[in-house]
Amino acid sequence: MANENPQGPEGQFLIQKLYVKDLSFETPNSPSIFMEQRRPEVNVQLDTSTQSLDPQTFEVVLSITVTVKMEERVAYLAEVNQAGIFTISGIPEQHMGHMLGAFCPTILFPYAREVISDLATRGGFPPLLLAPVNFDAVYLQRIQQQGTVSV
Repeated sequence: MANENPQGPEGQFLIQKLYVKDLSFETPNSPSIFMEQRRPEVNVQLDTSTQSLDPQTFEVVLSITVTVKMEERVAYLAEVNQAGIFTISGIPEQHMGHMLGAFCPTILFPYAREVISDLATRGGFPPLLLAPVNFDAVYLQRIQQQGTVSV
């Protein structure tokens, strides 16, 4: 029996390109910060943005800002905008927000996490391994805050 889809062709998802769009690393209190033995305090902020390049091609950017402090002094600030170009077709319109707001950032996150860890190491600090992020939950929270979905 042949695989037939009476609803039409199946959806297609392709990763066209993954790349670092922007990158920044600062150690404003070096070299004195290297002499401190306090436990660091880590603050991580995430954001995503999407740009349509054509009706089926999108750039998704995952922005991560990590601020590491020793008490009130900033040890380092790392920012990375990890981007990807994705082709998405045959996906129902009601699922596109989830694809662009959760599925694509999930793909981008491991690359951004690696860049952040590498920046910390190259900056003279121990590697920083960011915990996994549930982008489905982040996306749901964002659309709930915008009032577009009720739970």
